[in-house]
Amino acid sequence: MKKFSFTINGNAYDLDIKSIEDNVAEVEVNGYSYTVEFDRVLETTKTPKLVRTEAVPSTDITRSEQKTSSPAGPKGSGFIKSPLPGTILDIYVKVGDVVKTGDKLLTLEAMKMENIINSDKSGTIISVNYKKGDAVMEGDILIEVG
Repeated sequence: MKKFSFTINGNAYDLDIKSIEDNVAEVEVNGYSYTVEFDRVLETTKTPKLVRTEAVPSTDITRSEQKTSSPAGPKGSGFIKSPLPGTILDIYVKVGDVVKTGDKLLTLEAMKMENIINSDKSGTIISVNYKKGDAVMEGDILIEVG
């Protein structure tokens, strides 16, 4: 644990502290082992152990849930989700509008780049959940198409 060298009345001593528990220490002096008992309990300062939990993105409600539909997947009514965190710059549709696959829905600014979000579904706009200037996170439902 710790090693010390000292001299008492001209005699050299090498002290090796093996362990300390409560008020009892196991030490070795010049190769001989001793058990030393203290009159009072020693207060040892312990460095706290850092325990980190598993990092899960805030957008992951269910790990297996897809954030956007796959290009080859079936299309139809459903949700248009944000593919990445950003700010909505412009919205080109309103509730009641009829859209078809490929229509421009909104512009999303992410990392100083403008991203056009197109519809991957055909149908009528049921709800627009955000307005111009709102910040969105990855996986947020932007528009519902019915």
